[in-house]
Amino acid sequence: MASPPPFPQDLLQAQLEWTRTYEELAGSRSGNLTALRRRLLRLSRTIAGHPDVQARGGRAPVAWGELRRAARAHAQRGEAGMS
Repeated sequence: MASPPPFPQDLLQAQLEWTRTYEELAGSRSGNLTALRRRLLRLSRTIAGHPDVQARGGRAPVAWGELRRAARAHAQRGEAGMS
């Protein structure tokens, strides 16, 4: 079985920003929680509506799992200076 094509850069960046925002919201005890929630919703809409996500099954858990794994791998390569 052939592996799916790589995700586009804008989609990987949106997923990384979503993860950072989620972690910030989860760990926040103060600050502007409303702004973080709105940002998370905006990013969720951006990711869900992206043509590449739609082509891979849209809301299917497999598509989201693939994207999260690809974003983590992309971030790790970037941290190693290989972006």
